[in-house]
Amino acid sequence: MELWQEWIAALNTEENPLHLNKPLIQLARSEEEASFMNKLINNRKNLGLEVLPANHSNNVSRLWPQNPYGGLISHHDGYINPLELQKSLLNTLDIYNVGKICQKAIKLERLSSKKSSQWCIHMSNNQSITKQIIIICAALGSETLLKPLGYSLPIAPVLGQVLNLVLKEDGKDWSGWPAVLSYEGINLIPYKKNRLLLGATLEPGEKANNEDLQRMKAMNGKAPNWLKYASVDSHWSGLRGRPINRTAPILKTLEPGLIIATGHYRNGVLLAPSTAEWVRNEIVKEDSENEP
Repeated sequence: MELWQEWIAALNTEENPLHLNKPLIQLARSEEEASFMNKLINNRKNLGLEVLPANHSNNVSRLWPQNPYGGLISHHDGYINPLELQKSLLNTLDIYNVGKICQKAIKLERLSSKKSSQWCIHMSNNQSITKQIIIICAALGSETLLKPLGYSLPIAPVLGQVLNLVLKEDGKDWSGWPAVLSYEGINLIPYKKNRLLLGATLEPGEKANNEDLQRMKAMNGKAPNWLKYASVDSHWSGLRGRPINRTAPILKTLEPGLIIATGHYRNGVLLAPSTAEWVRNEIVKEDSENEP
């Protein structure tokens, strides 16, 4: 999160303001989970963690789901608008004259070199690019690129559905609510009056299931009434890449010039700054090894 503060300061502009909405509150689902949270808080108080008492609602206007086990407050975590973040990143790339190629990489090829490995990236438009160092951040497409080179890094698709909800006008507001309230593995993110983002489901495979979507909206039977009667304004889904038989993400230099930073599963945005720092260090290491 320290890196995120640096990123926000660097990316924020008048034309495209960027900020982290805080805090995040996670409600415990059992006494066992509450006990684990309390231990975590005791060990990491310096990171802005605090105990949320059981049945605490912070005098909110719109009630939270019931929380008989309490939970934790993370004062440094929260929610950043991903569309604003993408726009800020693209603007920054333009400032530094970073080239962008709107084509799909379909194949990687090793090329011999006296100094080090060179790599040829074959694109979907039949063009190719040759580089000394390449970084693969292709999520579910990573294995397709790596398998012909002799590497097996299986990544499974996990589909997530999100709802953009409109609440019935009740004269209440979001005062007392955190930027993100996490409960039953579901995130509730209020973003304007009577508006709420709810997500995401965890569905193995690539096909969306309506039953999973309805269970999420009902919060596994624990949704407050104001959420039960909310109407759906829009609904979308996306795929996350979950590494098989290994932890996420996959950060590895497989051979000279071939760096892997992929399979972040559900933490791509959260881990972006630390992943970028790791990749930078690997590139610096490669460059120093290739110096004459």
